[in-house]
Amino acid sequence: MKGQATPYLTFNGNAKEALEYYKEVFGGEILNLQTFGEADFPTPPEADDRVMHAQFKKDDLFLMASDSFLNDSVQLGNNISLALEFENEEEIQMIYDHLSKNGSILMELQDTFWGAKYAKVKDAYGIIWDLNMTKA
Repeated sequence: MKGQATPYLTFNGNAKEALEYYKEVFGGEILNLQTFGEADFPTPPEADDRVMHAQFKKDDLFLMASDSFLNDSVQLGNNISLALEFENEEEIQMIYDHLSKNGSILMELQDTFWGAKYAKVKDAYGIIWDLNMTKA
């Protein structure tokens, strides 16, 4: 694995507002903000302005954020996950297999339009993990 687990915050349509708030509070910067409407992925027009993915950085503070998809509700407990970046397919597959064995698969391990292999899994203890391996 590369680096530390990264907090991934999920909002109910107000991710841009929250990121601006964190920018004001911490003085950092918002990076790589992409809306569902800007993504090369079919989404309904009412989701166009929702944040699909963004990053926030201030010195060593780093977090990622997005809005939930339209029909997914955000509740205490599912609004934060831990994101892990992997170096190779064998490693991401092994961790995916272990986490999903007694957990639940929220998104199958698959190739994505953003050039990565990705999965989202809730482990046996209710912790949500975003597994990502960026392809070269």
